[in-house]
Amino acid sequence: MILIIDDDAVVRSSLSLLLKRAGHQAEAVSNPKAAIDFVKHTTPSLMLMDMNFSLATQGREGLELLQKVQIYAPKTPVILITAWGSIALAVKGMQLGAFDFITKPWDNRQLLKSIETALDLRGQSIDANIPSTRNELDTQFNFSNIIGKSEALTNILSTVARIANTNASVLITGDSGTGKELIAEAIHKNSNRRKNEFVKVNLGGLSQSLFESEMFGHKKGSFTDAHADRMGRFEMADQGTIFLDEIGELDQTCQVKLLRVLQDQTFEPLGSSIPKKVDVRVVSATNANLQQMMIDKTFREDLFYRINLIQIHLPALRERREDIPLLAKHFANNIIKQNNFSNVSFSTEAMQLLEQLPYTGNIRELKNLVERTILISGKSKIDAKDIEEQMLTNELELQGSSFNSSIKLEELEEQTIRNAILQHNGNISKAARTLGISRPALYRRMEKYGICYKP
Repeated sequence: MILIIDDDAVVRSSLSLLLKRAGHQAEAVSNPKAAIDFVKHTTPSLMLMDMNFSLATQGREGLELLQKVQIYAPKTPVILITAWGSIALAVKGMQLGAFDFITKPWDNRQLLKSIETALDLRGQSIDANIPSTRNELDTQFNFSNIIGKSEALTNILSTVARIANTNASVLITGDSGTGKELIAEAIHKNSNRRKNEFVKVNLGGLSQSLFESEMFGHKKGSFTDAHADRMGRFEMADQGTIFLDEIGELDQTCQVKLLRVLQDQTFEPLGSSIPKKVDVRVVSATNANLQQMMIDKTFREDLFYRINLIQIHLPALRERREDIPLLAKHFANNIIKQNNFSNVSFSTEAMQLLEQLPYTGNIRELKNLVERTILISGKSKIDAKDIEEQMLTNELELQGSSFNSSIKLEELEEQTIRNAILQHNGNISKAARTLGISRPALYRRMEKYGICYKP
């Protein structure tokens, strides 16, 4: 049962009718006292609460009521109702524990979507049937692209399993290279939206001038280079999921534009006055400290609470070292398949070394190190010395001058060519395919480096 708390009789009547048509039981009260009396003896499944109950518009009554009802119904989600100009008030409510906020006049579809999300998450928090081990998770969910079975990773996947089939917005945080995009894809693949598009947008690479065209599309002739209509990313993601990567890089002008779309999922393409509606699940990611950015006034609080209904933090690789052997073998197998190499294994000492490294670049750094070692060494069994050589080479390249770096790259190219030819027993055609170049190009490089292979 859903409790409506609003002093406007028209609002109470409209919401009651909307909820009943959607199959929900609804009760309505007109003031804070009646709301407190109600929750003292009945626990609703959700509350829709206005923020003002008098001529005053500061919302103090609404905030006080929010705190009081949470005493009697601490697990009941509360959705606040406020005017667009009072979003700062709604943000205060979110800080005090409200689930979400909607603005007047509300969009019925978006309101019902928020209600269903809140009820779904409430049901999931009560449900104890989500598996707690990696093997059990893999029998029920699609996590095939995520490697590891550490406790930290398993807890993350359990959370993904719990919230994937809801419409809740998700914010994925963590250092660069920890696998935020893979988690976003896992959320999509295990949701009821999986048959529709998963649209990725790198907001860090979008300038302010291109933001609207890229995100919302444009009509032909809307600006100088608009030679044809263009569909925006939100429209591409309709009925699916949009992944907003590096959201902390978005400038404040674009933050406002994004907030309005996330509020009611309605937008207008550039050059058009006809609004378009979409049904999109929003997953965002950042390696920035958004809390500090809000303090510094460089990231909007209202946008933060709109994207941060569920937060998933990914630990650094050094915090889940037991996953390193599995990841190393996975990356090795991938490069073996891509290049048609023979099987490659790691010595005990090599694996121990890999497990001990600091990995400031996280999983991405491990992947590059493994792939580079296999390509350069050309060996079927990697030992610790092979890894150390690549670590040293990488360090020298990073520290060296541009001239020395150029020499190192030539040495790297020569060694890669030699290994590819050796790997294919002198078959130049196969070696060229492995290297991704033509046979004549390979012959020219062999001549350059004085390579003459004799089987």
